[in-house]
Amino acid sequence: MKISVVAGEPNGQPCTDCAVRQFSVCAAFDKAELRGLEHLGRHVHFKTCETVFAQEELTTSFYNLLEGVMRLYKLLPDGRRQIVGFGLPGDFLGMGTSARHSFSADAIGPVVVCRFARTSFARFIEDKPHLLRRITEFAVRELSQAQDHMVLLGRRSAEEKVASFLIGWRDRLAQLSGPGKTVPLPMSRQDIADYLGLTIETVSRTFTKLERDRVIEILPGSVCLRDPARAEALAAA
Repeated sequence: MKISVVAGEPNGQPCTDCAVRQFSVCAAFDKAELRGLEHLGRHVHFKTCETVFAQEELTTSFYNLLEGVMRLYKLLPDGRRQIVGFGLPGDFLGMGTSARHSFSADAIGPVVVCRFARTSFARFIEDKPHLLRRITEFAVRELSQAQDHMVLLGRRSAEEKVASFLIGWRDRLAQLSGPGKTVPLPMSRQDIADYLGLTIETVSRTFTKLERDRVIEILPGSVCLRDPARAEALAAA
């Protein structure tokens, strides 16, 4: 795994100036605590398709995603891949109850993370209950998303699954950059299929049907929600 980082060099910018701090666990820190955090984090760049961490690998670091989108997935015993989610700026990844990562994460496009050594980060937060509360909030949110994903993989039609994915992705992006009808899709159709438990052929046919029904318009690397109300109704079905 190749990474690009200058050894011993801190984040390169004050944590107070971090563009995603308000969306991440770091929002719980005051200015004095952020100054201490700056000495723990290292900015690390990953190229497209590079692995950030791998399933069953020992957890030695935690990662705050600063730029780009990450693909989170589990490899099943039969070799199939189940995508469990997509990481966006502000997501804090790698923390779990086990000493090993329960899933893998790689970069869909160029990615920048703030990497914290597990041991030093744990030592830093052990007397900071406000951060532990913030981490608990993130854990509860992730549990809710996992439960929603279980429902998504259950008894829903392909059209409802795709619409639910598009609306959910639109809403996540809106938290970062504001609302809009155009929904960037940096992930591939195969990624979407592996997330929804469908074949790539079914996903492609469903996108085409939604476009034919004037619910969406397929654009290069994105879709435009031409009829958001219809898409939201399908997602809520």
